[in-house]
Amino acid sequence: MKIVAKNSKAFHDYEVLDKVEAGVMLTGAEVKSIRAGRVNLLDSYAFCSHGEMYINHLHISSYERGGAYTPEPYRRRKLLLHRKQIAHYCAEVERKQLTLVPLAIYFKDQWVKIELGLCKGRKKYDKRQKIAEQDSKKRLAQLMNNRRG
Repeated sequence: MKIVAKNSKAFHDYEVLDKVEAGVMLTGAEVKSIRAGRVNLLDSYAFCSHGEMYINHLHISSYERGGAYTPEPYRRRKLLLHRKQIAHYCAEVERKQLTLVPLAIYFKDQWVKIELGLCKGRKKYDKRQKIAEQDSKKRLAQLMNNRRG
């Protein structure tokens, strides 16, 4: 499994409640561009429409040697999930006012996969609280290492 890109900002801005792996419908030039690492997950999100799931605002740069047909970098791409999974996550998003955010994009064998997170938005004070907890854990770990050494 080769991770191409991670959305580290999503873990700061959202509380991840559940994760799911999904395939993506791409063109050949887009796959080559992803292999080169020219993908950006920032500000992208998934949504449901007519019983199907799509990812919007996922930036995949155009491939230099792509030929005459180069797809639009920000186009809407279909996600490949089982019907039951689509129904479950669409219901969760609508019922609980949650968001589907891509957390990582990677290759599993030769297939491009996206890890989606069912997320709840954090308030500003929640973000500050999380940073304070991480700092205190880091200080504790440093103190423990100093005591041992």
